[in-house]
Amino acid sequence: MRFKIIPYFCLFLILTIGCHKKENDVKIEHIKKELNKPKNLILLIGDGMALTQITAARTLNGGNLNMLKCKTVGIQSTHCADKYVTDSGAATTAIACGRKTNYYSLGVDPDGNPVQNIIERAADKIYTGLITTSSIVHSTPAAFYAHQADRFQYEAIAVELVNHEVDFFAGGGKMFFDQRSDGTNLLDSLTAKGYEVNENLEGIDPSKKNAVFIANGYPLKYNEGRGEFLSESLKIALQTLKNDKKGFFIMAEGAQIDWAGEENDQDYLMDEMLDFDRAVGVALEFAAQNENTLVLITGDHETGGYALVDGDEQSQTVNGQFVTYLHTGSMVPVFAYGNNEELFSGVYENTAFFYKFLAYFDL
Repeated sequence: MRFKIIPYFCLFLILTIGCHKKENDVKIEHIKKELNKPKNLILLIGDGMALTQITAARTLNGGNLNMLKCKTVGIQSTHCADKYVTDSGAATTAIACGRKTNYYSLGVDPDGNPVQNIIERAADKIYTGLITTSSIVHSTPAAFYAHQADRFQYEAIAVELVNHEVDFFAGGGKMFFDQRSDGTNLLDSLTAKGYEVNENLEGIDPSKKNAVFIANGYPLKYNEGRGEFLSESLKIALQTLKNDKKGFFIMAEGAQIDWAGEENDQDYLMDEMLDFDRAVGVALEFAAQNENTLVLITGDHETGGYALVDGDEQSQTVNGQFVTYLHTGSMVPVFAYGNNEELFSGVYENTAFFYKFLAYFDL
């Protein structure tokens, strides 16, 4: 009987080993597929936002903020090449291009030479989206496509945006495209390049390239009726750019956090902070459902020297004071969630973002 059992036992082993081999092959193929899957990155910049602004918004919001759900935290230094206290152009150039530059410069080195940004560097791997509650030619979004020694050359910056063909963009600044000193109508140029040009978010077809201008100049404050533009435009951008063949890079800016700090207006500041954090919630929800996505939340600098001198968590009130109408040299937190989030822990210069982007996209 023992000799009769052995062939059956051997057959059992062969079948079992074969099944395990097939299971392992399936697992290996799955891992390979995940490794080759295009990567997405959503960068949310609260212009002028640092720890005190975040603390105040958290208190007013019952101890909760979406950005504080992130477990990985870093700290970045914001100084520019020629000043201890930076402006947004130099700060975002450092983030987008990996180079310190001079105050009021944009996408160039201290000598005025153009430097490549992450969108240009990763062009063959990613789709791109830029969103702002400021003008689309303002310093923070412009640092991701423009190269100007003077960040206030808005008409020239608009030409660069048309030529760079960002796949989705939304913000103010329509006047720099169709009411120009040279008489050129850049809206026609956008249409010729396949864009749908829109003046609001209603009825947008996410299967197409879209240019959204919600204001001729600067958009309204949140408390003046801008509504959920930041969150809703981010949702549309995510629908537009999500793709199995290429990843995407989206920068969404809460620009008026900075403006509120410059006006020393705490109510304005808190409205803009909470609006920004709702957009953060949209990004985090997307990343939770798409494992190949990384979300980063940071500021480009601090504005106003905002300090909390009193507050009450029970009544959800704060008493904040400002020491300046300008920017300050404070370091700024970085929150990271999702794919390869550990890349952004630690303390580093703002130029490190660019090189961490390169590592993330395997460039």
